[in-house]
Amino acid sequence: MKPKYKRVLLKLSGEALAGEQGSGIDFDTVTRYCEPVKELVEMGVEVAIVVGGGNFWRGRSSGSMDRTRADHMGMLATVINALGVADTLNQMGVDARVQTALAMPQVAELYVKDKAVRHLQKGRVVVFGCGTGNPYFSTDTGAALRAIEIGADVMLKATMVDGVYDSDPHKNPNAVKFDNITFKEVLNKGLQVMDSTAASLCMDNKLNILVFSVENTKNIVSAVCGENVGTVVSN
Repeated sequence: MKPKYKRVLLKLSGEALAGEQGSGIDFDTVTRYCEPVKELVEMGVEVAIVVGGGNFWRGRSSGSMDRTRADHMGMLATVINALGVADTLNQMGVDARVQTALAMPQVAELYVKDKAVRHLQKGRVVVFGCGTGNPYFSTDTGAALRAIEIGADVMLKATMVDGVYDSDPHKNPNAVKFDNITFKEVLNKGLQVMDSTAASLCMDNKLNILVFSVENTKNIVSAVCGENVGTVVSN
């Protein structure tokens, strides 16, 4: 297979890293996700990754807690995941760096766009933590922002569903899957692909998103090679 894209940003949810155990990090599962990333790097694709933190903490489920503090806890959860993903890649022989939106120099590099791009150009995988570094923004928005900043050709949103549907396929057996859909349709129909801030950011900056299932981890490579494995969201 030949890559369709030169530089990609892969968004992985925190829940995906938990595997069947439901919370925390299941390193067997992380290894399964990192294997196709290694394959892409060996194909010459530049790969950046954004990880969520829902396997440790979900700020919006924090009840009466101050939203800013709850979101800061979520950002720290993403750093745990980013370190786990980077370490797994390193053990597989892939050079990886963690960059965080909040300064924690003893733990990771502070995010600097030019430094991130240099890492990518040298064949290193860059794993971004802390989302945007601001409360009230999801890691989907953080992924969209980083993808735009580093000049990614596409944002890959790996989910547990094989694309975008007109309703929840887990609840509606007659749900219809889209091969292609526009950001305006996603926003107008209120489809739960990503939050509206992330969708608007990608729409305004003409960044396509490919939504696909990661239950079969080979889909990550297939998606980068342009195969029809999910739904393309574009203008």
